[in-house]
Amino acid sequence: MKNTRFIFEGQALHYSLLAALLTAIIVTSRAEGFLAGEFLNTSTSVWFYLALAVPILHQVFVWFVWRAQLHFSLITRLFGPKGFKYYYIIFMVLLISRLVFIIGIAISNKDSLHCNQLLLDGFAFIIAVPTVYLFYSVVKYFGLKRAVGIDHFDPSYRHKPLVREGIFRFSSNSMYIFGLLVLWLPGLLYGSVAALLAALFNHIYIWIHYYSTEKPDMRRLYGNHTASTNPQT
Repeated sequence: MKNTRFIFEGQALHYSLLAALLTAIIVTSRAEGFLAGEFLNTSTSVWFYLALAVPILHQVFVWFVWRAQLHFSLITRLFGPKGFKYYYIIFMVLLISRLVFIIGIAISNKDSLHCNQLLLDGFAFIIAVPTVYLFYSVVKYFGLKRAVGIDHFDPSYRHKPLVREGIFRFSSNSMYIFGLLVLWLPGLLYGSVAALLAALFNHIYIWIHYYSTEKPDMRRLYGNHTASTNPQT
């Protein structure tokens, strides 16, 4: 019973903030002409709502797998050693899908942001620099498995030291700060206001995930002294 309570720890906060965020995003998107355009015979509004649905599906999936594994070892009990592999594949498909749908919005809604394109390209370049450095740092110093939450599956990872190399020298939460900047690039490069709004949703929502799901998990896995550091995405 105690473990069941832990599964839902922080989720009232999660869904309350998600409801408020969705309301704000949807109200903003209903401004006249905001979702104009189409791509592949699919309207911008369809691309936009899919781009909102995917991160919600992704983060609810991560919450369920993490908590089910952490408190009941459910995934490895069902699938054995391949449990993490299956989780990892689904995680990556959903992660890549976030970018795919935002690219779809950006193409569909191209040139809806009335701003000098050279200026937008400059912003895109500025954003791309820390984004590339983050991915380099994750691969070289952190490891993709650790980045997606293998510490929920393999206790040996819970004894590894915090990463303080690469971009992690500047912030232990670099993956939250810089990782989702890649989602802003399509909106800037195509001048799409709808794609930028979808990127904003993704970036705010990942912080909701951090405070409602990851931070409580880190306290369980590492203790209070590492609850705000970099064991995961």
